[in-house]
This record gives sequence, C-alpha cells and structure tokens, in this order.
Amino acid sequence: MTEKILILDFGSQYTQLIARRIRELNVYCEIIPYDKIPKLDHSIKGVILSGSPYSVRDENALIPDLSKIKSRFPLLGICYGAQYLSHFYGGEVAPSKTREYGRANLSFIDNTDILFENISQNSQVWMSHGDTIVKLPQNYKVIASTQDIKNAAFKIQNEDTWGIQFHPEVYHSKEGKQLIKNFVVGICGCNQTWTPESFIESTIIELKQILGNDRVVLGLSGGVDSSVAAILLHKAIGNNLHCIFVDNGLLRKKEFETVLESYKGMGLNVRGVDAKNRFYDALKGISEPEQKRKTIGRVFIEVFDEEAHKIKDVKWLAQGTIYPDVIESVSVKGPSATIKSHHNVGGLPDFMKLKIVEPLKLLFKDEVREVGKKLGIPQNILERHPFPGPGLGIRILSDITPEKVRILQEVDFIFIEGLKEWNLYNEVWQAAAILLPVQSVGVMGDERTYENVVALRAVQSTDGMTADWVHLPFEFLAKISNKIINQVKGVNRVVYDISSKPPATIEWE
Repeated sequence: MTEKILILDFGSQYTQLIARRIRELNVYCEIIPYDKIPKLDHSIKGVILSGSPYSVRDENALIPDLSKIKSRFPLLGICYGAQYLSHFYGGEVAPSKTREYGRANLSFIDNTDILFENISQNSQVWMSHGDTIVKLPQNYKVIASTQDIKNAAFKIQNEDTWGIQFHPEVYHSKEGKQLIKNFVVGICGCNQTWTPESFIESTIIELKQILGNDRVVLGLSGGVDSSVAAILLHKAIGNNLHCIFVDNGLLRKKEFETVLESYKGMGLNVRGVDAKNRFYDALKGISEPEQKRKTIGRVFIEVFDEEAHKIKDVKWLAQGTIYPDVIESVSVKGPSATIKSHHNVGGLPDFMKLKIVEPLKLLFKDEVREVGKKLGIPQNILERHPFPGPGLGIRILSDITPEKVRILQEVDFIFIEGLKEWNLYNEVWQAAAILLPVQSVGVMGDERTYENVVALRAVQSTDGMTADWVHLPFEFLAKISNKIINQVKGVNRVVYDISSKPPATIEWE
C-alpha cells in the first residue's frame, strides 16, 4: 500500500502547489475536497489543510469534519487551515489591521520545534490573507512570529498538530520546501520512495491485473500524455492495445505523417485515420469558439467510435487524463465557471459502453515527462509543447476553411522550426501562431496588398495555470516575421503577443 499525505482542499489557488512540493520530495499525496474525506487507513501518514479564498468568520465558512484526523494523524493547517484550527477550537480570528499580503520575515522562530528545524532566523515567507489569528486557544504555543503577526505559526501542545499563517508552498517562501520536508519526512515519517521507476513498476502490475487479456482502445494525439499512457499500456498488455490517431485536418504541418511513423517505431499497434474533410464539412460557417470546440469534439467521438467498432471485443477506453484534469473536474463549492471546454474531460456517448482506464491520472505534467524518459520515449515527443485538443481550430479566430488551415500551418511551421534552430524551443513552455480575423494594407513589390495578419505567442510556465510572455530576441522575431511574410502567401503582417496569464489566457480562444 503506497504511503501518502492527504491534502484537504478549501479552494486555494495554491493547493496544487502544495501537492507539487510534496511530490518533489518523492512522496505521494492526494488532493481531495475538504468535505469528501475518504475512509482513513494506514497508508495515510499525515494531513494538510490548504488555504482558501473564504473566511472562517463567514456564515457559510467551510467546516471540515476532523474528528477522525485531529490528534490521530500529524496535521498541518496552512493559512485558512491554521485559522480554522484556532477559530473553531477556542481561539479568535479577526480582520487584519495591517497589510498581510506579500513577503514577510520570521523575526522569531522556535528552532526546537521539528517543523522549523534547519529554518533560518528572519527567513522570508509569503503571506496572503485578509484575516489574522488574534488569540490562540489555551493549549496552543506560538512557534514563529513576524514583526506584524505574533501568531504566524503555532503547535498544539501534546498533539502532532501545527498551523502556519504563511504559504510555504510558493516560491517566495525561501525555505518553504524545507518546512514541508520537515512535516512530511520528519514528522510524518514518509520514506520518499515515490519515484518514476516505482510508479512504472506498480502501474504496469496494476494494469495487468485490471485488464487481463481484454482489448483496449486509445486515441493518440501526438502529445506527451497520450504517448506515455500508450507505452505504459503497451508494456502491460502488448498488442491488446489498439491505438487510433485521427487527422482532424487541424494538426501542425506534416504532423500526422511524422508522428504516425514515430509511433510505429515505438512498437505500438496504431492505425492512422484521415478525417480532414469530415471535420472541415462539420465546421463550415462556425466561428463561435465554444461551438467550434464542441463540434470538433463531437466529430472526433463519431470518427473514433466508428474506428473502435472495427476492432472486435474492445472492453476498455484508455485516456491520457492527468492529475490537474482530475482535480479541476471536482471543485470545492460545486462546479466552477466554465472558461472553456477541456479537451481531456468530456462525456463519451452512452453507446460506446466502454470502461475507462486512465494510467496517468495520478501524475502532474512534469511527472508524466519523467516517467516518459524512464520508458525510453523519444525526446522529440517528450519535449513537445502542449498542443490544444481542438488544434489549429481554436487558433483561427473565425470560421475554418482548408485555405486558412494551410496559411496557419505554414506560419506555425516557420515559427516552431525557427525556435528550434535558434535553440529557443526548450526555453519556451508553449508557442503558437494565431490567424486573426483582420486584414491589413501592405505593399509587396510595386503592388498594394490587403491580406491576413498573424500573431505569434510564446509563454513560459510550469503547469499552464499562470504564464508570462517570453522576451524572444528582437533579431529572431525580425527574421521570423520577414520569412513568414515572404514565404506564406496570404500574410502581410506579423504581430507578437505580450500578454501574461492572468489576465489573458494562453490560447486566444
């Protein structure tokens, strides 16, 4: 049984960061909504209460049932979690009188407490709260303070329960990783054995047990997630895995042919399906972004279902779902507002009647890449930038036609190959070309032109939740712009997107 840390989520924007920091210590952890605590067993080594955008003073404060956790398991409350442990156990939380957002320094630390072992006096931490703990319950002891906040951290005496009002999981808390290690390894006693190798070994054993001799069908996209899922399944069940790679006419230039060849070179049982015209016909005249996404998803399911029915006795559908997809599909206070349809989380038609297997559903994107490396998947697949499920369909900001796809494929090809030639590709998390619904006046030779405008976008990120635009060299942008305008018929102007996420999203649609 894999040992784990349980993270109770109260809706903080930083909850996934807590999990990532724990995983970096080679310790497995799971995020669950605060009100959906599972049956507790010996695999759970400790519990963390996350922060929250809510206040413990609210009439509808988020109140977990800790009756089977507190004093039975090591417990760490972060921000809201710490305030909850004070406010509902005899202490007092009130609105902050001083600014408690941003960097702060721990002016007092009790280094005799194991939570603060090897943490420097005056260590920088990150605060982010509108309330503060003004009074601790009787049996609570202060173990850290800042100049403004006396109760920055506490320990319940004679109990393995701690609370901290700052966020150790964020980068700005300089020794936050050490504090998390002190809790997870020093206090909870985790063995740090959660590694890519151990994941591969246990997952293959589990897949063999679950799937037996059943046949499994998987839709490949050419991306990291579906490729790693395919190789894991292939190692478990061999040619009982049937892969389908659909060309929806919205892939990058030459992608269908080159990716199909690389899959065959990896020993996968894969079938390529050219469905370009079917997608183009279905998308004709549609320009509204969400309608485009839904149409692409619907046609993909129709094509995939037809191909899957050509394989006899298929019982399972495999998906490359990863952990952020799972977390985001279960929110703390009901479903969150839909920003846009997610290509990995979507309903399958009832008539497919297949059971689902998701071998990567426990992993973050960076962990998927690490597992892929250990499986020997080629670097050109593992290092690929994320590419949206609807493909170039959401990078054409109008209705889709084969001619617009051709233009964008050519522009995208020049941009991506340029990044590789200039050794910039791996400095960028995701790069894209966008065909704008705008035409501009230009001059080519002695003739006046009125042609398309394209935007180039390149961002840096770790997980896509936040992103900064990349300061690509001006010389590079000048050469790429010149090459696009000279070589791509139909384009006479190139612009570069310098928006960060938030407030802008990475994709334009």
